[in-house]
Amino acid sequence: MENWSLFSLCVLLGLTSRWAVSFHSYSGAGKPPMFGDYEAQRHWQEVTYNLPVHEWYFNTTNNDLNYWGLDYPPLTAYHSLVCAYVAKLLNPEWVELHASRGYESHSHKLFMRATVLFTDILIYIPAVLLYCFYFCDGFSKQKVATALCILLYPGLILIDYGHFQYNSVSLGLALWGILGLGLGWDLFGSLAFTLALNYKQMELYHSLPFFCYLLGKCIKQGLIGRGFFQLAKISLTVLVTFALCWMPFLSDPKQPLQVLHRLFPFGRGLFEVIHIMYIFALTLLFILPSSLKLLSKPNLWQFKLALVNSSLAFFLFSFQVHEKSILLAAFMLPLLVKDGLLLPYVVTSLAFLFLSLYLLSALERSTEEELRLGIYRKLTRHWLPKLNLSRIIKWKFWFSLVAMAALSFTSVWLEPPAKFPDLFPVLVSILSFLHFLGFIIYFNLVQLMEPQRKKSQKKTN
Repeated sequence: MENWSLFSLCVLLGLTSRWAVSFHSYSGAGKPPMFGDYEAQRHWQEVTYNLPVHEWYFNTTNNDLNYWGLDYPPLTAYHSLVCAYVAKLLNPEWVELHASRGYESHSHKLFMRATVLFTDILIYIPAVLLYCFYFCDGFSKQKVATALCILLYPGLILIDYGHFQYNSVSLGLALWGILGLGLGWDLFGSLAFTLALNYKQMELYHSLPFFCYLLGKCIKQGLIGRGFFQLAKISLTVLVTFALCWMPFLSDPKQPLQVLHRLFPFGRGLFEVIHIMYIFALTLLFILPSSLKLLSKPNLWQFKLALVNSSLAFFLFSFQVHEKSILLAAFMLPLLVKDGLLLPYVVTSLAFLFLSLYLLSALERSTEEELRLGIYRKLTRHWLPKLNLSRIIKWKFWFSLVAMAALSFTSVWLEPPAKFPDLFPVLVSILSFLHFLGFIIYFNLVQLMEPQRKKSQKKTN
């Protein structure tokens, strides 16, 4: 009975925080000619409802790709089509071809926010709750606190409800994939992640860990016998899922090629080719060690670490990175201030901080053992034997909070120098980059250097 009460509390608070943000501003409100991400999502509903499938990704008289042309995989387009049918029933003006461009109203804003909330309830929130209750250590209250921290994470709430990005769909599907693999349901996990990849191409950030984990398991089972058949079933699941998602575009070879061009709009200039090759090599350099370690030791702990390392490497070094693709460890203050989301940013950040420090006791769980700082101790014990690594981590934590608060204050209340109008966004970017760089170094060292665990040793998430 207690577990159900805690479960209900998680859902209630998660939904309340999301709906509260819905009454604030959104990206591009009243700002022609593009009107921001709000208009992009509305326009995709207009296009998918009124035009045949073979025109969705092509530049035509009725589909100007320079005006928020579709640039996400087919599942995103199908999702827009489903939302468009509902919009048509409620108010045909919302999706009327051409005439609805730039449409804004209070009722339509609530409808758009409701579509985000519905996908949260359907996909993301159940995945988070199941993950926390099945795979997080501790008592029920600790699991609830972990779930609340995830559900109240400011970045995802503010971006999805302020920019209508539906990141919770792709992240939720990816989390269902992680749940499937963690429970030993490899086919279900493969299906869920393939759907995530067909919803947003940014899930490529997580693709190599999924591949290495599943391949490593099959190799351990033996590629001549049981492992081979398991690999064949996984491959068939992925191929069939891809085929079903792309089926409307497979009748003409030009169709899938155009969709891919919209997803990955690479040019043909020599400089761009050289740049792509350079950043590809750099990204691969940071991903391969983590992935190879996972391939040789395909367990859930290594898998989770590889997911973090891969996503951070792609975000830091890959080509044409979207600023909203870092929803693991980021604050995007300039974007939120610009879109009138300062108050929700402050409230959700304080709530998230309270849950992390008070309910999860984050600072109390900062010993060298819990933070897995053994490798750092080995590297420093000869030169700095008395160095207190745990205390340094706490200092860094408080420094990060103070720096974030200072940048928040200066970005809102102070005018930048005339010679440097983008000073504050640049400072935010530099501070964020240093954090992400520290994270990728730390998690790679934890994954690559950590000794093999004993079966009796308690796991720490």
